[in-house]
Amino acid sequence: MAAEPRSVQHVSDRSGQSDGSGVSIVAMRRRHLRAVTVIEQAVNPHPWSLNLFSGELRMPSSRIWFTAIEGNDVLGFSGLMVTHDEAHITNIAVHPDHHRRGIGSRLLLALFNAGVEAGVMDVTLEVRASNGAAQAMYSAFGFAPGGIRRDYYQDNSEDAVIMWANDIGSRAEVDRRAAIRDRLLPDPKVDPDAR
Repeated sequence: MAAEPRSVQHVSDRSGQSDGSGVSIVAMRRRHLRAVTVIEQAVNPHPWSLNLFSGELRMPSSRIWFTAIEGNDVLGFSGLMVTHDEAHITNIAVHPDHHRRGIGSRLLLALFNAGVEAGVMDVTLEVRASNGAAQAMYSAFGFAPGGIRRDYYQDNSEDAVIMWANDIGSRAEVDRRAAIRDRLLPDPKVDPDAR
């Protein structure tokens, strides 16, 4: 009988900055992908494959990927597809053992900051209509519902709520994210982003 995979996979990566909690947000690398796919399989009924993630990393001119690391463990990941001044959050997940620690918010902060740096003005994503917790987190970042994709999720034909965050580089939106960062970090002088 095959051994069960660890709940969080080990990697060897000491880059990135920690916020004092021991969690660092770092650019995703190939060495993270096995751990990323374990998380993806734990949270997604139709998980992305190792090859799909690998292909995303081969498109650095239009894709931005981060992982959340604690020690040698990958706790979560997030990805952004950039097209001119718009971007789409393609995937974001945190291992279930590490929910409610602010890791998803930290990953979003990194994506937004990298997006602003890349010239992005507006960001979109889809979220399950039943996932109120994720929708609340996205709303805190300035996302608002913009439509519905009917029967979007293949596992149960659930609708997706399309959400948009507009003008992400404006002073008001930068201040909004600074307030989120200050609530998350034990020391607000520490920059959580690895970009």
